[in-house]
Amino acid sequence: MVVIVDTISNPLRPRHPEKVNRPDSASPPKPDWIRVRAPNTRGYADTRNIVRSNGLHTVCEEAGCPNIGECWDKKHATFMIMGDTCTRACAFCNVKTGLPNALDAAEPQNVAEAIAKLGLAHVVITSVDRDDLADGGAEHFAQTIRAIRAACPSTTIEILTPDFLRKEGALEIVVAAKPDVFNHNLETVPSRYLTVRPGARYFHSIRLLQRVKELDPTIFTKSGIMVGLGEERHEVQQVMDDLRSADVDFLTIGQYLQPTRKHHAVMRYVPPDEFASYEKVAYTKGFLMVSASPLTRSSHHAGEDFARLKAARAAHAR
Repeated sequence: MVVIVDTISNPLRPRHPEKVNRPDSASPPKPDWIRVRAPNTRGYADTRNIVRSNGLHTVCEEAGCPNIGECWDKKHATFMIMGDTCTRACAFCNVKTGLPNALDAAEPQNVAEAIAKLGLAHVVITSVDRDDLADGGAEHFAQTIRAIRAACPSTTIEILTPDFLRKEGALEIVVAAKPDVFNHNLETVPSRYLTVRPGARYFHSIRLLQRVKELDPTIFTKSGIMVGLGEERHEVQQVMDDLRSADVDFLTIGQYLQPTRKHHAVMRYVPPDEFASYEKVAYTKGFLMVSASPLTRSSHHAGEDFARLKAARAAHAR
């Protein structure tokens, strides 16, 4: 018997084809402080309907964020532009990998319309990595920012970008569009990059954040890491120092959670008191804002955090 597999139109294509043949990695059972409620509220359903009706993607769904129920109930969503397929295959990430489709020219306007429907005072826009594009998607980011400004002039905009590695001039395009917050996550400590984030370069990411402040000192900069991937405490503290050397304002630290058994295993669940300790240390190093807890994610409580960030800068300037 011959079995023919349709590799063109088959909707059951593996989400992570590059991980299919990897051995399973077992993580320890989740502790009580990690557990969250299943999303089933009316607000959650309303947000999902708005996202679907505008043909948009969110990192909340694609990355399997544990806070989706809480955020979507409040009509807070992090929009993921440039499609749902990433050109990189990071060991921690649940976003699909493969060859992405062409950019959707209508997407910036569709995002702006969804934000207007949700009535967002603060929005976070992120994206997949698009190494296939000459500018890494920088102009698409800029168009999205401009569309939001036109449709929702009072909405503040936070972007969470790729690293634009080997994309000359890309960062300048995004910064010129003047987002209120520029976030780029380091994700982990340098010693874990080859196994966790092999397509990226740690010091390039540090330099990217530093360059944002050189181009426009009024833009807040932000970065985040996950813990539980095998890092040592002194390595986390060194990351803090590196980020402060780049004049980064806001640091987030959260627990890594394994999306599937084919992804990097959780090496350790960091208890809440250690997160509290990291937060205290980070503030002593000069960050304006720090969020460190097991369920901290880059865009979790982003609107409230942005208000505190502005207040912290104002107080620091006195």
